[in-house]
Parts: sequence; structure tokens; C-alpha cells
Amino acid sequence: MPNHLRKRLQQLSDELKYHDHRDYVLSDPEITDLEYDMLYKELERLERENPELVLPDSPTRRVGSDLENDFKSVVHNYPMLSLANTYNEEELFDFDRRVKEGLPQGEKIEYVVEYKIDGLSVSLRYQNCMLVTGATRGDGVTGEDVTANVKTIRSIPLSVDPAHFSDDIEENFEVRGEVYMEKAVFKRLNNERQRKGEKLFANPRNLASGTLKLLNPADTAKRPLQIFTYYYLSSTSSLKTQYENLRFLTKLGFRVNPNYTLCNSIQEVLDFCKELEEKRDNLSYEVDGVVIKVNSFRHQELLGSIAKSPRWACAFKFKAKQAKTRLNDITWQVGRTGAITPVAELEPVFLAGSTISSATLHNFDEITKKDIRRGDTVIIEKGGDVIPKVVSVVIEERVDDTKPETAPLTCPVCGSGVFRPENEAAYYCENGECAAQVKGRIEHFASRGAMDIEGLGTSIIDQFVDAGYLKTYADIYRLKNLERELKSIERFGEKSIDNLLNSIELSKTKPFHKVLFAIGIRYVGAGAAKNWLNILCLLTTCRKPALKR
Repeated sequence: MPNHLRKRLQQLSDELKYHDHRDYVLSDPEITDLEYDMLYKELERLERENPELVLPDSPTRRVGSDLENDFKSVVHNYPMLSLANTYNEEELFDFDRRVKEGLPQGEKIEYVVEYKIDGLSVSLRYQNCMLVTGATRGDGVTGEDVTANVKTIRSIPLSVDPAHFSDDIEENFEVRGEVYMEKAVFKRLNNERQRKGEKLFANPRNLASGTLKLLNPADTAKRPLQIFTYYYLSSTSSLKTQYENLRFLTKLGFRVNPNYTLCNSIQEVLDFCKELEEKRDNLSYEVDGVVIKVNSFRHQELLGSIAKSPRWACAFKFKAKQAKTRLNDITWQVGRTGAITPVAELEPVFLAGSTISSATLHNFDEITKKDIRRGDTVIIEKGGDVIPKVVSVVIEERVDDTKPETAPLTCPVCGSGVFRPENEAAYYCENGECAAQVKGRIEHFASRGAMDIEGLGTSIIDQFVDAGYLKTYADIYRLKNLERELKSIERFGEKSIDNLLNSIELSKTKPFHKVLFAIGIRYVGAGAAKNWLNILCLLTTCRKPALKR
């Protein structure tokens, strides 16, 4: 009986993996959703009745249990380098010139051109052909362990057939890819949030990034992610080119973007870049350019890298998408430093995958320089296809009674006076206790990169500051004294307050460089805070002992 069960479990697992590959990798399903569900439920039932027979790469193991409150660090076996950007033909030809200068004269140079997917890079590590680790890029050297969430992506194989490899050593390998969210999924999730009156997600890339870092893999699975892979890495690989690399990934069962080609000259590269740019609006996913790589791995090794970028690859960025709309109003927002920033309130317009209703105007000088006025018809674009900004005014469509914008005389939030430091473009609120500054400082303090206090988000901070519960960072750690009062607030359950207070206590264990960054010293980012602390520790350990008297 056990042998019969083992065979059936293996058969069901193999069938489901086959249909996952047909559906999520090849986009060519062979069976209906109902037929798939029947197979899946049978496998679930048999595994529930016989837990000792569950296979380590069973399709039912894609969704695991809750993660810890923080993601563990993963040191990459191979650095995950970033790419230098090119924006026009001249810069692309300059890249080609540098490549030729770095290689032996007369050698044939080929390039592989692929779409640059607008998502986030991940590393997938396999041991004995089994997926063991999924990690984010992080700083290129160290990333975050998101294995449990990566497993929810149905197009990522949990295991690979060892028959594809010539020896056991090569069964340990790494695959690099770009995780992203389909436009249709992004739109559906935003429609659901709109019906519930919740804040909409900004764009597919940010949503994909946030989804991959959710603490509950079950929640990640509810926001279907996809992946395109582009690198196979192994110390024993016999592959000699990037083109072979992509074809081998497909053979292994990984999902590879079909829009790639091999080019024999930089002119062919440029022609293919233009062809891909024309197709971008018809894709089911967001792209922001193409990636050009020297095809030969031997050539890549000869060219090497500089800082965090390879000399043998670059990104060719597409022109930012633009749209025309009406500027209904100019409002002024106050940040945590007191900087007062103008914002264009726009007639909503769909642009590059999301509906835009506001855009940055940077500062008052920018408004004056472009002569931007309320009621104008303006051209907007997404800088880097992410942040909306006003590019120009359509002067010929301006109405006669518009007036130039004037600089703020008082803080739009608290009414205090404003000042403009010498050699700066921004105006500042002079009141350090301004509610907008307090909210901004506390939001920064509680953010993921700082003290990472889960549950203390924008809406709760707004409510707590307005109610007088929070005025300083220290007040966050006094909230436990108001537990009964907080639990009596409408729409605040006991569990949510308990979780918040637990997260606040947990934040006390953060390393000091996180605290240094969290308190928001001007010009001190996360990296600088860490560096400062390292220097301080070094000076402390190197200090000579005082002479005895």
C-alpha cells in the first residue's frame, strides 16, 4: 500500500508541475482550472492522510507559514551588479567603443539584447536540483531571504530534472531573474482596493516589491507574481555565451522572455532597441528599456567590472511616456524636515500603467521657470517611468484670466512663518512642532528601513498625532501606557493594538545605526548612518588607554 501511495503522490506531483509549466511559463494550459483543482485537492488529501510521504518539492508546499518579523540576510555567491544607463544613440555607440577598446583588436563582438523588465531582481539558489533559497538583490552583495514568498510564484520550478546535467556538481547552481506583476493583476488589485475605499497602489513595480516582502506567504500568493529569468550561474557550467545561457534556462523549465536576439553590430542593437520600444505598449507587463550584453563569457571576463557595474553590459532606457491633462490646482505639502513642496493636482489621466492625479512640481523656482499656473493644460511624464512630474505647459491652450503662482508666505498646515535658507530652492516652515512635520518624522522613524514598526502606518500616525498621543519619538514607546484607551478607539481591534505594541517592543532590539538613521538627521541616510557608526567604533577601539596617575 505505501508503494502504491508513493507512486500516486509522485504522479500527481509530476502532473501538477507539468500543468504549472504549461500555464505559467508557456501560457498554454492543457486542462481547465476545475480539472487542475481536482488533481491538487487529491494530492492535498493524500498528503494530509500520509504526512510522512510528502515530497520536498510538492506543489502544495508553495505556500508556507508566516515568516518572522524580519528577513534574514543572504550573502550572494556572485555579486548582483547594477547596470550603467544609456539614453540615446550617441551613448550607446560610446558603450560599443569602450567594449572594443577593452578587447583584443580584430575579435568579433556579438551582443544579446533583452527587454529590461520593470520589477525587482532576485537570486534563486538550487542544491541537488532543489530550490533552497530565494533572495532579493539588496545592495548587490547581501540581500534578504524571501524563499517562502518566492515559492508562491508558480512559474519558478521548485526542482529541476537532474537529467539536464552531465555531473552531480552542476546540480548546484543559481538562477537570476526579474520578479514583476502583470498589468492586468495590478489593475484588478487596485479596483478591489478602490471599492473598499483603500489607498491605491502606485505602480506594478512597487506593488511587486512590497508583495515579495510580505510577512505572510499566503498574502503573497493572493497577489500573483511572475518572473522572467536571464542568468544561469554555475562554477562547472560549460556554457560559453549569454545566448546559450538563455536557451539553457528554457530547457531547464525556467521562464525566459521571448523578446531577445543576437546582434552582430551596435547598429543591429540600435535597430532592435527601436523595434522593442514600438512594442512596449502592447506588452502585458511594464518595461523601461532594454539590456545589452556582450555575448561571449570570455569577453565578459576580459572586460570585467567597475565599481558596481559591469563593463560588458548596459541598459538603454526608453523615452519616458508622456500625457496631456489639466492642472486643476497647486497645493503645498510640508515634509518631516519642514520643507514646503508644491504639488500639481491634476485631472486624472492614465500613464505608463497607472492613473495619475498628482505630480511633483519640485520647488517654487521650477514653477516660475516653467510659468506653471492653475488651470493650465500641462504635459506630464514619469521620470524613470516611476515618479510623475510636470514637464511643460501647453501655452496655446492657456485661458486669459490665469495668474502666476506666488511663493508661500505661511505654512499651509500650521500657519507659522516660512523662511528660505541661502543657496536653497525650498521654503521651510519655522515651527518644529507643526503637525505635518511631526507626522513625517514619526512615519520615517517607524519605516521599514529605520525602526521597522509594523502597524504604525500613515493613517494610524495621522490619527494618533491628531489625538495628541504622539508628539515625539519617545511617545511611541509610551503608547503601552494607553493600551486600554487605544483599544476603545472605533475600528481598532484588540489584536491590532496588541500587534502594534509588540512591534514597538521588538524595535528596541534594532542595531544603533538603524536608530541613527531613524531620528532623521539631515543628510544622514541609511548608508551614512552605518558608516558613521563603524567609524565611531573604530575610533573607540583605537583610542589609547589613559595614563595611570
